[in-house]
Amino acid sequence: MVTAADIQAGLERNEFFLEYQPVVSVADGRCVGCEALLRWRRLGRVVGPQEFIPLAEETALGGLLTYHTIETVARELGPWLLARPHLFIGINIPPALLGRGGIEYAAQKTGYDQTLRNQLVLEVTERGIPDGIGMNEMEEAARSGVRFALDDVMLDSANLAVLSRCKFHIVKIDRRLVADIRPDQPRPEWLAGLAALLAATDLQVIAEGVETPAQAQVLREAGIPMAQGFLYSRPLPARALQAFQAWHETPAAERARPPGP
Repeated sequence: MVTAADIQAGLERNEFFLEYQPVVSVADGRCVGCEALLRWRRLGRVVGPQEFIPLAEETALGGLLTYHTIETVARELGPWLLARPHLFIGINIPPALLGRGGIEYAAQKTGYDQTLRNQLVLEVTERGIPDGIGMNEMEEAARSGVRFALDDVMLDSANLAVLSRCKFHIVKIDRRLVADIRPDQPRPEWLAGLAALLAATDLQVIAEGVETPAQAQVLREAGIPMAQGFLYSRPLPARALQAFQAWHETPAAERARPPGP
């Protein structure tokens, strides 16, 4: 059983590290960005995020882990991202960081305040929607170029209420909905609801948890532009992500062509 004291000790012992989940263009397979995923190697095993993230978010440790994540991204990928302004990096943000200057503090502390601001996508879950002060900070950050994504979207009434209240640029479709795309149900009902939402807004969409070519084909036909999941890649260390992106810089059809004169 993990405690807050264990998490604090893990930070002090530098046990936390990052992996990066590539995000690809559904249309042509190009790598368009990634999501930073916090990992914890403790007592010889990697602790699953569900074992420590909810606990950390209930304390000040949520902010500390987020600052650690942002600083690690800046160190591992900062210059690489600056050289590739067409890529974005998604970072999960807990409720404690929204409002009272949390985003600005993190930006200044890591150098994101000017350089990588337009490449940042801060990911917020429905349970992490802030109060009025936090929403004001979200709006101010958005005006300066930062984008926000609503994560784990199930397209239910609660999600839609959140989208109507807060300024989001991207919605991330929950992997449970993507898993509903099966041979016996190739076009589940939620696709029609998503189409209606997109017709009424300028939101971009990332589908999470894509695992089969059939799911990718349905998403492509539905006009969903971006996806992540094991079909494309597992989460990768920084150097492996860079190699993945280099290989997937060009559309899949061009990569398949044999070299010629």
